[in-house]
Amino acid sequence: MTTNVLLIGAGGREHALAWKIAQSPELGTLYAAPGNPGIAAHAQLADLDISDHVAVAAFCTDRGVDLVVVGPEAPLVDGIADALRAHGIAVFGPSAAAAQLEGSKGFTKDLCRKMGIPTADYARFSDAEAAKDHVRREGAPIVVKADGLAAGKGVTVAETVEQALAAVDDCFAGAPAGSEVVIEEFMEGEEASLFCLADGDRAVFFGTAQDHKRAFDGDVGPNTGGMGAYSPATVMTEALTERAMAEIIEPTLAGMRAAGTPFQGVLYAGLILTTEGPKLIEYNARFGDPECQVLMLRLKSDLLPILRQAAEGDLSGCRPEWHEDPALCVVVATSGYPGSYPKGSEIRALPADDDRAIVFHAGTRRAGEKLVADGGRVLGVTASGASVGEAAVKAYAATAEIDWPEGFWRTDIGRRAIEREEG
Repeated sequence: MTTNVLLIGAGGREHALAWKIAQSPELGTLYAAPGNPGIAAHAQLADLDISDHVAVAAFCTDRGVDLVVVGPEAPLVDGIADALRAHGIAVFGPSAAAAQLEGSKGFTKDLCRKMGIPTADYARFSDAEAAKDHVRREGAPIVVKADGLAAGKGVTVAETVEQALAAVDDCFAGAPAGSEVVIEEFMEGEEASLFCLADGDRAVFFGTAQDHKRAFDGDVGPNTGGMGAYSPATVMTEALTERAMAEIIEPTLAGMRAAGTPFQGVLYAGLILTTEGPKLIEYNARFGDPECQVLMLRLKSDLLPILRQAAEGDLSGCRPEWHEDPALCVVVATSGYPGSYPKGSEIRALPADDDRAIVFHAGTRRAGEKLVADGGRVLGVTASGASVGEAAVKAYAATAEIDWPEGFWRTDIGRRAIEREEG
C-alpha cells in the first residue's frame, strides 16, 4: 500500500523532509505547500493558502492524501492538525493545545513546575514595569523571553541589567494586548538538542544535535534561527540522554496526557548541561532548522512509515536506525540577517548534490529562470563524514562553490566537536 503525502512548509527543514520522504518505497505522490525550488525536485508544489484549513482539507480529499506532515510551528499553533483530523486526515504534528509547548513559554514553564521537570527558575509578567522591577531585583546575567512564537529569535541572554530592561521593552513594543514575557535565571553549561517522536503515550528517541544560534564565528552577535548544526551532539553521552528522557521527556508527556492534551509529533528539547545535570531550556513542537537537515542525512530507516505510525498514535514497534557517520550543516544567509536584509539577489551557481554534500533550500524562489534569495537563511549545505571534522571539510568545500556574493556563513560550525575529536 502506498501513501500519498502533503508536506506543509517552505524552508530548509521541509526540503530535508521532502528529500527523505521521497526515498520511501511506500510513497505514492508527495505534494508540498507552498514548497520551494529545492523541494520541487522531490514533490509536486501546491498553490495552497495553508492558513485556510478548509482549503487544505479539501485539497487532501481531492488528491487522496493519506498523511499530512506539518513542518513549521506557526500552522501547528494555529490549529491545522486539529482541523485536518476533524476531516479524518492523519497528521504528523501536535494539536494546537499540545503545540503550546512551543507556542507559550509560560505554559511550558508552568508544566515544568507542576511535573518537577528540571529547568531554570522563572517568573511571568504581562506588565512591563513589573517585569523590569523583577530584573532590577534579580540582577544580571538574566534571560528575557517573549512568551509566544518568535522564529527562534525572541530570547535575550542579557549580560547587564540595562540589556535586560531594553529586552523587556522590545518584547512589549507593538505586542498585542495580553502579551507576556518570561524572565528566567541564567543557566551555565553547554547546550544540546534532543529529539523524540511521540504518539501521545510514548516517546521514541530520535537523535541529538548541536545548533549554533549566534550569527558570527566564536558564538558572538545576535541570536538567529540557527547558523549551522551537527549531529549527533558529542557532548550528549548515553547516560545524559537516558537521564534527559527520564527526567524531562517522560514527565512532559505524562503531564500533557493528564491535562487531556496528549502530544503527537516530534518533541524537540533544547537542553543545557549544567553541573546538576541536564535542564530544559525550551521545547519546540517540530523538527529544528537546521537540525532536521543533519538528522535526515543520518537516518538510515525509511522515514515515511515512522511519521505515519506517530500520526496514527502507535509507535510501539518503532526502532529508528542511524548511520554511524556524523553529519554537519552550514547555513548560508543573506548579509544583514538577522537584522534587515535585501531580498531578490541572484544565486548564480550552486554545487551539484553528490556524495560530498547536499544543498537544502531554505529561503529561495524562482524569478523567471533565475534562482534568487527570498529570506534570511537561504541555503543549508549538509554533509556527512567519518568524523565531524571530515563532515565540516566536505560541507565547507561545497559552500565555497556557491556563487552568491550577498551571502555569508559562519566558518566554525562544529568547532566544539572537532576540538574534542582532536583531543
